[in-house]
Parts: sequence; structure tokens; C-alpha cells
Amino acid sequence: MRELFPMSKLILKYYTDLQIGVVALLYFVSAWLGHSLAFTGTTALSVWPPSGMAFALLVLMGRSVWPGITIGALAANLLAFWNTQGLSQQWLIGISVCIAIGQTGEALTGRVLLTRWIKDSYPFNSTRDTFRFLFASVFMCVIGSGTSSLSLWAAGIINTNTFGDYFLHAWIGSGVGILLFTPLILAVARQKHITIHPPKLIEGCICIASLIGLSLLVRFGYFNNTLINSLPFLLIPFLLWLAFRFNLVAAMAVALSASLIAIYFTVQQVGPFVQILPLESMLFVQIFIGVISISTIVLSATVSERTLVQDELRKFNSNLEAMVQQRTQALNQEINTRKLTEAKLLQTNQELSKRNTELDNFVYSVSHDLRAPIASVLGLINLARKDNDPAMKNEYLNRINTSAMQQDDFIREILDQSRNARLDVKKEEIFFEPLIEETFNQLKYATTTSTSLEKIVNIHQTEAFHSDRWRLKVVLNNIISNAIRYRNGREPVIRVNVAIDKHKALIEVEDNGRGIGREHLARVFDMFYRATDVGAGSGLGLYIVKETLEKLQGQIKIESEEGRGTLVRLEIPELA
Repeated sequence: MRELFPMSKLILKYYTDLQIGVVALLYFVSAWLGHSLAFTGTTALSVWPPSGMAFALLVLMGRSVWPGITIGALAANLLAFWNTQGLSQQWLIGISVCIAIGQTGEALTGRVLLTRWIKDSYPFNSTRDTFRFLFASVFMCVIGSGTSSLSLWAAGIINTNTFGDYFLHAWIGSGVGILLFTPLILAVARQKHITIHPPKLIEGCICIASLIGLSLLVRFGYFNNTLINSLPFLLIPFLLWLAFRFNLVAAMAVALSASLIAIYFTVQQVGPFVQILPLESMLFVQIFIGVISISTIVLSATVSERTLVQDELRKFNSNLEAMVQQRTQALNQEINTRKLTEAKLLQTNQELSKRNTELDNFVYSVSHDLRAPIASVLGLINLARKDNDPAMKNEYLNRINTSAMQQDDFIREILDQSRNARLDVKKEEIFFEPLIEETFNQLKYATTTSTSLEKIVNIHQTEAFHSDRWRLKVVLNNIISNAIRYRNGREPVIRVNVAIDKHKALIEVEDNGRGIGREHLARVFDMFYRATDVGAGSGLGLYIVKETLEKLQGQIKIESEEGRGTLVRLEIPELA
């Protein structure tokens, strides 16, 4: 175990160097394969596998392994031109170096186009990227074939007349090498694990058996000459079968095998691609290889794209079904919520109806109970009329009048509360100056004393304020009447300040009356609560004020000091 750790560290240290060595070896082996498939009597090669090998290895291993391509290409070219007659060592090295540089630049250009233009290291999942890969392959082959042609022309191996033919065949050979080897290598490297399905396995065996049967039929059949000439066409259905039913690896493996077999038999002057001239035979084979390779790649990309779309559609349908279920559940919850709300609303309406009925009964009972004392007061008045003592008459009248006014105020407050609870808020134009003046005029006789009243009113209003006039009048009437009623034995002074600011009415009512003790301030808005028994009212005034302000969405604050007076602040928003 101790010896393994230094070995692993050594491998990690020289990992890139090992990759470069592997790339150089694979390039050299693929170059040997290309030379072994060369046609006699030609300087060009039918297929140049190193172009596809180098392109695929740069994509898989990264740009850092490009020296391996240069090394492999240099070794392959030195071996290829070693026995060329009339070629000096300097020219041999120069040609090999130039061709190696061109072939390295070809592979690097392909990688740049794949990463910058196609932007996908595996462009065979969509037809758009597949066609871009084909165009990139056509373009990048110009670099390698052009460099090779110029180098051989400069060395005198090819002349000006054959330069164009050599460039064309070298360009086609490099392109065919890319079409055959690059997709297959990238597809094999992409498969992390192989899953064998029995139906697919049976179908693959049937396909292989069919291909074997076709080859036997060609070899021993009655119409073998016809089948041999028809082989290029008979192979296409099998490639379609593999492209549609299997993956790119299976289809390209069969295409590669068929291409190598076609080249081998054509070199041996056997098969449908044999022509009079070797270059014509090679071009015929190259066209066949290019057609089946491009068709297989495009068909596989179409199938992969369709499969991806189907998978996305299944996911979309699954997500849509989940969304529908969630929405259905949400709607059910909303329906249940609405049912609960309707039940609560019905219960609230029933409770409100009950409260309104109780309030009606209360108002009726109170008004009835208060009218009975008034009847008694009227009887006392009659008794007072029979008493001839003037002093006693005036005393009776004053007490009866005070009691009647208190009872009348109590009835009015009860009716105001009932009306405030029943009536909707009514939006009207409000001008505070006449409203406050009207309130003071109505309260002029709120006290039986002859003490004069000093009022100081400051109103800052440049435009109409919209609110409920009756409710505002109820609020002001109760607050100002309290200021008058609970005076402190001296001339009452009441200050009223009104300011309209940003659709709000800010009202302050300040008096110099008795004031309210601190212990009472927290409860002055409770129904029937009295802070004092001296000259006390019904205990409903401030309760009605608060209830009315809630209807107007307003607020009230009271500051008071016993013996010095009270300050009431109102903030009432304008009705929308």
C-alpha cells in the first residue's frame, strides 16, 4: 500500500504529459490506418482518420493536449515521406513540421468553432448544432489540407497542375475522417454506463443477422452482381433502422464498418465503387461515406431532439397535472373558506339583527321610562302653581326644568347612538365655520346659569371637506356641550381650532373647566361611565363620540388636568 501512494502522486504530477503521450500514440495509429487504406497510384488518401481523432481528443481532453497532435502528426509524416525519392533530409523535416503544424491548427480551429459557435461539446442532440458541426468540419479541413498541399507543392512532390486535385482529395479525406470518427468517439465517451434491455438486444441481433444474411446473399446468391451494385442503397435502410431505434454509437459503428469494408474492397478492385481510374474510385467511395455519415448523424440528431422534446413534454404534462391538482386543491380550500365565511357572515347578520332588535327594545324602553318621570314633573308643576309662595314656585320650576332637560338629553343621546349604528355614512361637503357656529347656537341654552361664554374659533379651510355632516355635528355637539356643562365656577372659555391638511381634518377643542382625573381617563369612553356625579350626564356622550368616529374612521385623544381644563384632539380623514 505504501508503494501505491508515490505511484499515484507521480501519475497526478505527470498526468498532462501522459495525456499528450496517449494523444500522440492514438494519432500515429490512426494515421497508419489511413495510409493502409490508400489507393495505389495516388498520393491522396481516401480517408484521413487522424483529423477526426485529433478533433475528438481535443474536445474531450482539452486544449492542453495539442502537443500530442503535433508529435503524432510529425512522426506520421516523417514515416510517410521517409522513402520519397529525391527528398533531402531538410525538406523531409520541413514538410513534416509544416504539415504537423497545419493538422494541429486544423484540430484547434475545430475546437474553437465547437466551443464558441456551437457552444456544446456534444452537438448531436439537435439538428441545428449538427448542421453547424458539419459546416465547422468543412471549414476546418481547409487548414490541414491547404497546409499539406502547399508543403508538398513547395517540395516539388506535386506540381501546379495537380495542386488543385490533391487539395480537393485531401480536403475530402480529412472531412470524411471527421465525419466517421469524431461523432463516434464523442458518443462513446458520453455513455457513462451501458444498459441492456432484452427487447433492444433482440432487435439488435435481428439487425446484425440481417446484415450477415445480406452479405451471404451477395457472395453466394443467384443475383450477386445486381446486389453488389445495389449495396450502397441496401445499406441505407439498416442505417435508418439503427438511427431511429438505437443511439448514435450503434449507427456510426455500422457506418464506420461499412465504410472501411467499402474502401478495402474498392482498393482490391471489388464492389460497386470500382471505376477506371483510381482517383475516380476513391472519389466514389468518399461520396458514399460522406452521404451515409451525414445521413446517419442528422437522423440520429433528429431522433435525439425528438426524444428530448418528448421528455420535456412528458415533464410539462406531469408538471401541468400537478399544477392542476394543486389549483384544484386550492380552489377546494377557497370554496371551503368561502363557505366558512358565509356561515360566519350569516351568524354575524343574525347576531346584528338580534342586537338591532335589542337596541330597538332598549330605546323604546328607555324612552318610555323617561317619559314617566316627565309626567311626574308636569304634576309637580301643577302643585307648584297652587302654592302661593313665590320663592317655592321658583324653586320647584328650576328643579323640574333641570330634571326635564337632563332626561331630554339622555333620550337624545340614546337616539343618536341608535341612528349612528343604523345609518350608512353619507358623504357631503363640509364647511366647518357654519357647522361650529350652528353647534354653539344650539347649545346656547344648555345651561341654566347666566354665566356668559367666551368662544375662540380658528378655522383654516380653503376648500370643502367631504364627510358625514350629521355625524360631525353629533361629535362636536357632545364635546362642546361637555365643555359648557362641566365648567369650573368661572366664565367658561372654549377654544376650537380646525385645520384641513392632506385630506384630513385636525380638530382641537380646549376648555378651562373642571377637567378629568387621571384615574378616569382610561374609561371615559365606556358606555354609561361617569367620571363625576356633580352635574353628571348620562355617561353616553363620549361613548357616542367614539362610536361615531369609528364610523368615520377617525381618532380621538383626550388630555386633561383636574381643576384646569380638558383638551380634546380629533383626527378625521376625508371620505373617499
